[in-house]
Amino acid sequence: MHRTKKHNLSRRDFLKLAALGTGALAFRSLPNLGLSELSQSEKLGRVTVGKVDVFARPDANTQIVGALYEDNVVPWIRETVGPMPVRINQRWVETPYGFIWGGNVQPVFNQPNVAVTNLLTTSLGQGMWVEVTVPYVDLVLDNPPARAPWLQYRESIGLPARFVYSQIVWVDQIRTDESGKVWYRLNEKYGSGDLFWGQAEAFRSMTAEEISPINPLTEDKRIVVNIDYQTLSCFEGGNEVHFARISSGALYDAWGNRVDVWETPVGEFPIWRKAISLPLSGGSASAGWSLPAVGWVSLFVGSGVAIHSTYWHNNYGEPSSRGCVNAS
Repeated sequence: MHRTKKHNLSRRDFLKLAALGTGALAFRSLPNLGLSELSQSEKLGRVTVGKVDVFARPDANTQIVGALYEDNVVPWIRETVGPMPVRINQRWVETPYGFIWGGNVQPVFNQPNVAVTNLLTTSLGQGMWVEVTVPYVDLVLDNPPARAPWLQYRESIGLPARFVYSQIVWVDQIRTDESGKVWYRLNEKYGSGDLFWGQAEAFRSMTAEEISPINPLTEDKRIVVNIDYQTLSCFEGGNEVHFARISSGALYDAWGNRVDVWETPVGEFPIWRKAISLPLSGGSASAGWSLPAVGWVSLFVGSGVAIHSTYWHNNYGEPSSRGCVNAS
């Protein structure tokens, strides 16, 4: 998590600055994730794509009053509904700057943690699983050069290695620097071999209880994904115990061409492997993807199709994956 000098900016001043966005204004990243007016309980939004337009109202036909860029973090005032042409998702997020289309802003919180200083011995060796609980945290590569495509790409355009809110990764070492800050070494156990150091306060250590199976003695369990309605329901016997919106495989690319290979397989499948965290990648050199530290992966097709958590969009209710079932 990147820390800079604390800015004494009141909420009143923050809103005044936001009100100045009446022209083609490009907003800068917030300089400090720990701004005093953004409490731990306050919902924030992290921009997930390179650039988003900010509109005067929740309507893509209204005036553009500014722009926000990838990993900009803004207060999430409320979610509302308004016209967004050619998209199924019509949800918008109101910020102090204006309105952003909701599919491109991840709901996040800024919740630093007390560092763990000792690792337990587990079935996977000495270590622990941790989850990112701040909007993003910058990392230091421990064993260059970069191996994973996502990291090579970020290096090629001058961006730091970074994990974002809700990503899950394994910690296998802890150290304290000369200033007293605690750092975790982050190891994607099934990744390309890249090892990182990240400030411990950005990561929440996960408990054995939340990793354990829910109701393991219940044998009649089903997950029903409705492609038409973009929903997921979990059943124990005849009881629905969980419901969520999802994003299944996109049927068309950005140019309107049908891409059958992106369709989510239809049928009845057993879950053949579960993982707390996996890196996901696929596609070609020109149209591929490389996503580290994806949490809660349930693989149901041998080619790698899975139900899994998602941090790179908030477009639930609209098909937008490459075949997997994206959930929050």
